Amino acid sequence: MLSYVLRRFFYMIIVLLVVSITAFVIIQLPPGDFLTSYIMKLKASGQIVDEAEIAALRKQYDLDLPIHLQYCQWMWKMLHGNFGKSFEWNRPVKDLILERLPLTVTVSLFTLIFTYLLAIPIGIYSATHQYSVGDYAFTVIGFIGLATPRFLLALILMFVSYRYFGLSIGGLFSPQYQLAPWSGAKFIDLLKHLPIPVVVIGMAGTAGLIRVMRGCLLDELQKQYVITARAKGVSERRLLFKYPVRVAINPIISTIGWTLPRIISGQTIVAIVLGLPTIGPLLFRALVNQDMYLAGSSIMILTFLTVIGTFISDILLVWLDPRIRYEKQAR
Repeated sequence: MLSYVLRRFFYMIIVLLVVSITAFVIIQLPPGDFLTSYIMKLKASGQIVDEAEIAALRKQYDLDLPIHLQYCQWMWKMLHGNFGKSFEWNRPVKDLILERLPLTVTVSLFTLIFTYLLAIPIGIYSATHQYSVGDYAFTVIGFIGLATPRFLLALILMFVSYRYFGLSIGGLFSPQYQLAPWSGAKFIDLLKHLPIPVVVIGMAGTAGLIRVMRGCLLDELQKQYVITARAKGVSERRLLFKYPVRVAINPIISTIGWTLPRIISGQTIVAIVLGLPTIGPLLFRALVNQDMYLAGSSIMILTFLTVIGTFISDILLVWLDPRIRYEKQAR
């Protein structure tokens, strides 16, 4: 088991390195850079741009170096805890990300918990009550959840809450708490604002996981070992949760690797609509403005979440399914 964990850590380092190179090159592919766009805006407004100042800015942000040297400089600084400086915000990238990371993680974790706590029980119910009224109802709701764009659902909820209840659900804090220091009252205010973003972001994932859980469990319930266990008098509840559910839940557990970054990157449009101070809108703005250090660092965080999520899902699969554990030991 220890050798498997160490091997996985080694693979994680390789993946992070490859993704960092790919992301940095792709961000640099569009013609020009942030300074080029910024200078064009200044000239369009009639301001005089000093060439010496432009050269100094290019040297300050390492834009005068070839792309491979820019990457090496960025990675060397990142290994020492320096993620570079944002062109647009004129602030260290590390500070910008740390400001939004706690709220991003909070929204993501609550969404993940909401998704799994809702999807797994409903999937089990739908499989064990196949073609019942409840199964049909959850199927219809699931298809609606998959088909409805999340930003549209956010707009509908915002309209309904404001039109009929007089409530504004934008952001994660009330106006009086947005700039206030953390306190018990601010934390309670955060909890009051969390349900809407969590429901909107998690709706599509919940609907999809319900269908996966239902299909996998239906397949397991028709297998011979289940029929034999029933014939031997094993109670239905014990049989269900000891064998078929543990096997059927494997595809759900294996999705943790891509669920974590999908929640963060997939919530970007929802976060813009709801005005959430998370990393998604920050990454979107950095990509539009070619703020390469901010965009690259944000992508690295998403990649890190992906590999960590995949690592966690692999460990959980080995723990839940003895067959996988045996295969790992056999290798």
